[in-house]
Amino acid sequence: MRFSNMFIPTLRESPAEAEAASHILMLRAGYIRQLAAGLYIYLPLAWRVIGRVNRIIKQEMDAIGAQEISMPAIHPAEIWQKTGRWSEVGEEMFRLRDRGQRDMCLGMTHEEIVTWLASAEIRSYRDLPQTWYQIQTKFRDEARPRSGILRTREFLMKDSYSFDKDEQGLEENYKKHAEAYHRIFSRCGLKFYQVESDPGMMGGATAHEFMAPSPAGEDSIALCAKCGYSANTELAVSVARPQPAESKLQGEPQDIETPEKRTVSEVSEFLGMDTSFFIKSLLMIGEKGPFLALVRGDQELHEKKLHRIAGECRPAQKEEIKDIIGVEAGFIGPVGTKLKMIADPSLKDGVYVSGANRPGFHTKGIKPGVHFKAEWHDIHTAKPGDKCPECGSDIKIESAIEIGNIFKLGTKYSRPLKAVYLDENGKEKPIIMGSYGIGPARIAAAAIEQNNDKDGMIWPRSIAPFDVEIIPLGTDNTEVSSVAESFYNDLSSSGLDVLMDDRNVRPGIKFKDADLIGIPWQIVVGDRNLKDGLVEIKSRKTKETQKTAVKEVVEKLRALIAG
Repeated sequence: MRFSNMFIPTLRESPAEAEAASHILMLRAGYIRQLAAGLYIYLPLAWRVIGRVNRIIKQEMDAIGAQEISMPAIHPAEIWQKTGRWSEVGEEMFRLRDRGQRDMCLGMTHEEIVTWLASAEIRSYRDLPQTWYQIQTKFRDEARPRSGILRTREFLMKDSYSFDKDEQGLEENYKKHAEAYHRIFSRCGLKFYQVESDPGMMGGATAHEFMAPSPAGEDSIALCAKCGYSANTELAVSVARPQPAESKLQGEPQDIETPEKRTVSEVSEFLGMDTSFFIKSLLMIGEKGPFLALVRGDQELHEKKLHRIAGECRPAQKEEIKDIIGVEAGFIGPVGTKLKMIADPSLKDGVYVSGANRPGFHTKGIKPGVHFKAEWHDIHTAKPGDKCPECGSDIKIESAIEIGNIFKLGTKYSRPLKAVYLDENGKEKPIIMGSYGIGPARIAAAAIEQNNDKDGMIWPRSIAPFDVEIIPLGTDNTEVSSVAESFYNDLSSSGLDVLMDDRNVRPGIKFKDADLIGIPWQIVVGDRNLKDGLVEIKSRKTKETQKTAVKEVVEKLRALIAG
């Protein structure tokens, strides 16, 4: 492809609205343009990248026996109503009515639709197992679209679904998908982790996410370098750091005056004690009434963990705290209250300080299990300095981009949609299902996040829009043009994707654009080197150049790419 024939609208300045590196560079390098919040047009370079990602995905899905299908993006409401998700999913679902006033939605995922298909077509255990997949557009009305193509309202997804007669079959399909995902992300040149995750709205018993570490990531993952423990912080278990030695909390509970000291940091500084000796008491309003959530003073409550235990709940407002507890926020505590309490296990041992449930006072000498009773559940957010629950080593927390997920759905969808089969004895049983997703655009964005420098993108060769860019310096020079054309033809005929910058512009512009769009290899053809029968081969990643004899360039470049 010739640069002069392609639509590559590069920008010299960084767009003001972009923050993530992938968003900035995709706009600057002419890969995407924004139509509206969360809606992007993929320009030729970007679409070539997505095409290469999809090719890798299809190859690996086909390799595990998955069969490609295509399902509609618009769905009738009644199928979603049968599983209950029509009412469970909130405003993020795009809903509409057709001309017959029938409720419809734009598909944010396809579990209901693929299960409907299975219910209509699968009859016997002889029809199982099956694995079907598609690469299809999804729709999600994100409240806060951001970070370019990382969080959008319309996006492409590879979703696959396995159908088995028993849990053993599901386990095998789950393992096959996990292994295929490892191959896909490795082939795409990504650093990634497979971590335990919360099934969320998908349901099911077990789920894992594939996370690409990046400062632009909206998820956080807990990692142990020693034993390999890894989990999304929504699910991660960690052991709080040991408390320092403390002698100020001996004896029976005693109220101490703490005037105008409300937060843990304020009270700990006032008393000269480490924050780990405090109980952070948070009044929550749940579906069944108010309750207290208790975490250690140096920890933070993870509300999603709490929701899995207590159901939907929210922090109480200041006025509600005063009405329910009888004291303003900052002075509430577990001793003497009749409210239900959910406490983090980090509080089980030791002696603590917490609010005294009266203005301007805290109570010291509190022993959990002695001075108050609680349900014990892991509700704190794992953080650096905590210990690994498996081996006791320090864990680290990394921001990451979710690039894929796998779920053991079991019978969550097959039972309500009556997707059943007859076993060897003629008995009707529900089909056991799994669901597996990958975001091709997220792979592209994660690759940019992990591979860029001050000059632009540095694409992994496997998903780059082109393998090599030829940069002739001085297109009015007959010899330069002739050599560049010969490289273009020879490399293209050898199976490589080649972009030639045939524009009649200054060399500086060509070099800046080449670095910006990030094609892995550059061949620089200039009259000065040609006088000695040489051209330059430059690696975009290392910026190292090799002067190579003209007749050896094609063979040399192919060896570099293969190596």
